[in-house]
Amino acid sequence: MVEISLPIHRDGRLIPVLVHSNILRDDKSEIIGKMAFLTDMTEHKKSLALAGEIQRSLLPQKSPKIRGLDIAGKNITCDEIGGDYFDFLWDLECQDNHFDAVVGDVAGHGVDAALLMTSARAFLRMRASQCGGISQIVTEMNRHLTLDILNTGRFMTMFYLSVDLENKNLSWVRAGHDPAIVYDPKADQFEELGGVGLALGLDENYIFEENIKAGPSEGQIIAIGTDGIWETFNKDGEMFGKGRFREIIRKNAHMASNKIIDAVYNGIDTFSKGLKKEDDITLVIIKIEATSRDRGDWQI
Repeated sequence: MVEISLPIHRDGRLIPVLVHSNILRDDKSEIIGKMAFLTDMTEHKKSLALAGEIQRSLLPQKSPKIRGLDIAGKNITCDEIGGDYFDFLWDLECQDNHFDAVVGDVAGHGVDAALLMTSARAFLRMRASQCGGISQIVTEMNRHLTLDILNTGRFMTMFYLSVDLENKNLSWVRAGHDPAIVYDPKADQFEELGGVGLALGLDENYIFEENIKAGPSEGQIIAIGTDGIWETFNKDGEMFGKGRFREIIRKNAHMASNKIIDAVYNGIDTFSKGLKKEDDITLVIIKIEATSRDRGDWQI
């Protein structure tokens, strides 16, 4: 085993460096020596930290207070910056009496994924601020996004959920993302919000479909996550899986939405036992609370 020590600055701090090495050969290809170059990564790490701070500022800083809904979301990146995204849309023009939640996952992570996530957020918020159904919103967002990234090999999955507080139904668009799940603690049953849909950035002419179902009812929990949750591995190579994810939701269904999220993240940390995460992890929980429905009391 080779022990590598980081250079130490005169003020005592360790200096992060990138090491490049080359083998030197003569005109007969004989090895005559080796050369190493050290690049100080201090400024690079500062730039990444600043980019991460800016990116986090683009995510919701607090949960909206909406009568009839208990809402929470959380994102943790595996690097300084990531490609996961979530958003809450309820106070925009033409939102009427419904609340929308969006979760997205850019393929890969790092600087390029973060840039794509930022562009996608801008396109989505620009289009969602105008009138139109959610299928139209996602379709037109995809058209703009695809024109920017079609030849880059990048793409993004997304789940767009709308909770109609007046007509009491759920509608959603699934753009290549894992289905959201609905847990009904009274019946102790899980249901997936599936449906067809291509990932964003692959086909500018793709028309996304809107799915709709009656509900939700008091006590039900809607969970929208990214695959970093169930695809987390432990040191034995075992995957966390959706079974463990669902069991945590079941056991904590009586808790507030933010406490359910905390339970999921704690479960992942316990399972992985300190192993570095290989993907970003994002989760949104929407819990249906009791309201005076006979008076049409679901209000934003």
